[in-house]
Amino acid sequence: MIKGFTGKVCKLKKALYGLKQSLRAWFDRFSKAMRRGDHTLFFKHSSKGNVTTLLVYVDDIIVTEDDFVEQTQLKERLSQEFEIKDLGVLKYFLGIEVAYSKVRIFLSQRKYILDLLQET
Repeated sequence: MIKGFTGKVCKLKKALYGLKQSLRAWFDRFSKAMRRGDHTLFFKHSSKGNVTTLLVYVDDIIVTEDDFVEQTQLKERLSQEFEIKDLGVLKYFLGIEVAYSKVRIFLSQRKYILDLLQET
């Protein structure tokens, strides 16, 4: 308690990471910055007809794009609104391993299953 401020209430202008409200505040800000397609799927159409999609889980985002320039511009706009870090090519997300070939993308839960087997 601060002397002279008894009975006063302060308004929190910025959500703090770790508070129950922080995830909701982050998601509300993110929803306003992007067009929403579903609860966790966001998309952006470019003037060229390309589509950039974002899949959001808590504070992790997967970005896919038809146009690398559009993706770069989107990341720049998001970095102006949020503190973001580009982790590079997707390798692992929600227990799913992602592997790439020249023609295909392979999804596997091998590591997840091995971890489950080791626990049991």
